[in-house]
This record gives sequence, C-alpha cells and structure tokens, in this order.
Amino acid sequence: MFQAKRFVLALAFGIFAAPALAADAAKSYPNRPIRMVMPNAPGSSTDMLGRVVANKLSDLLGQQVVVDNRPGAGGILGMEIAKTANPDGYTIISASSAAMTIAPQLHKKLPYDPLNDYAFLTLFAATPNVLVVNPSLPVKSMKDLMDYSKSKAGRINMASAGAGSQSHLAGVLLQSMGKFESLHVPYKGGSSTVAVASGESQWSINPAPSVNALVKAGRLRAIGHTLPTRSTMMGDLPAIAETIPGYSYSGWQGMLAPKATPKPILDKLRAALLKTMDLPEIRSSLTTQGAEVITSTPEEFRKFVQEESAKIAPVIKAAGLKIE
Repeated sequence: MFQAKRFVLALAFGIFAAPALAADAAKSYPNRPIRMVMPNAPGSSTDMLGRVVANKLSDLLGQQVVVDNRPGAGGILGMEIAKTANPDGYTIISASSAAMTIAPQLHKKLPYDPLNDYAFLTLFAATPNVLVVNPSLPVKSMKDLMDYSKSKAGRINMASAGAGSQSHLAGVLLQSMGKFESLHVPYKGGSSTVAVASGESQWSINPAPSVNALVKAGRLRAIGHTLPTRSTMMGDLPAIAETIPGYSYSGWQGMLAPKATPKPILDKLRAALLKTMDLPEIRSSLTTQGAEVITSTPEEFRKFVQEESAKIAPVIKAAGLKIE
C-alpha cells in the first residue's frame, strides 16, 4: 500500500511539475547555439532564404543559429533527421513544399508524417517561380512560347530539377493548362538553369532566387512568373495567368520544430521568428532574392500544408509519377 501511494504521489508530481520545468527552461532559453536543419543543398534557393532568416534570428535570440544542410531524396533525409532530434528547442527545421507536400504523395512508406510529426511555428516566405527561356529563342512572352512549342511539335526541351521537383510539376501544370508539349529533361538541382542558359534545353520554371542572377547577366530571359497576378516584387514581369487564366504555382518555406518541444520554448521561438520577419532589412533581402515575407499561426500553417497537398495531387497524377 505504501509503495502504491509513493507511486501515485510521484506520478502526480510529474504531471504538475512538467509544465513548471518547461517554463523554467524557457526562461533561460536559448543558452547555446541552435541548429536549423535545412533539407536542401547549400546554395539552393531554399538554403539562401533560410540563411537570411537564420542570421537575423541569431541576433534576436542572442545565440547563433547554425544552418545544417541535410539534402537528399527530395528533402526526406533532412526531415527524418529533424524528426528524431532532441525536442529541447535547439533544433528547428526550415521546411518547404518539396518535403511537406510532394514527397508524401510519391512515397508509400515515408519515414515521417508531415502533419503529425512536427510542431508548426510559422510560414516565413513565399517564392514565385519564374519561367525562363534561352535568350537565342524567338520567344519573349508566354504566348510566344506556346506558339513556338506547337510549331516544333514537342521537339523542344523543358529542363527541371528532377522528376517530381517543384520545377517539374510547375512545368507539367503549365503544359496541361496551356495545351502545348515539350520533352521533359530532368537535371540535378540548379544545373537545370545552367542547361537552359547553355541552350541544351530551351525553357524551365524555377524558383526566382535561383534564376535572378542569370537573368540579370543576360544568360536567361524571363518571360513570366507564377503568382496569380502581377506583383511589384517582380517588376514589369507579367504573370503567366494573364495568358493562361488560373495558372498559379509558387513555392513556400516555413519553420518547424520536433513535435515534443515544450510549448513555452515554441512560443519564444515563434515570437522571435515573427520579429525577425518584420524587420525591414529582412523584407528587403527576401525581395532582392525574389521572395516575399508571409507569416501565419501554427494552425494556419498546418491547414495550408493540407490544402497544398490536395492541390498538388492531380498535378502529380498528370505528370505520370510512380509511387515508390
């Protein structure tokens, strides 16, 4: 009987003490560097945006936020590593559409559940894709590309960052809605833009940060973007939707943490992230790279992922991608 009472008292103490201990931990948080798992390669558009945020977040938290690149399998490797990290607030994850909405529909046995294995903090960036062509092509508009492709009877190449990548699916949707055909040529990551610049392929749709430098250098010609309407961020570049009504396909990034991270620490992290994203220099930096700041509540972020997954499902089917 005495042993049973001791067990009940210990259990009760644990139940009531846990929130207090978490609150105490949050008071001194952070007292060492924080790891930002980046499920993308160094130099990729998502990596560049994540680093901009990490640098300023370090200033606000008073501890360095170190970017830990873990690319592989369309973001799956990094997401799995982050899922099993110690949920103490010293690991956060810069997640994007590839790992959160595309990969789950291409793999039957994914080692993580994008909706249930993480704590959602906030969205932080929206990244329009830009339709680029080789400058030697007689193509200066979306209509030109459609007409040129039809005249070549599908004998021109659409480069992508790989089967199932954002650039691949954006291109599949474009051809489906625009009723023209091109041969899909998958490359490894950023080399797809180089392939178009060299003339090996004729066009591609890629995240704005990954093509801006080549466009400014005159090695690529931008003819449209994937936001639903024109945007001051994109200057005079027209929206593809002006020619193909309803077309829209942009990327996004958001911040997560391991699921069991204490709420007081999550709250502190989220508050710092919101302050970071509200800084004029952050907004300016993201705009320069072809992205815009967006923020959300954790609930809004989770709902957004659900809706984006539903939207991408028919595009994946149209692309003829096999479930692994």
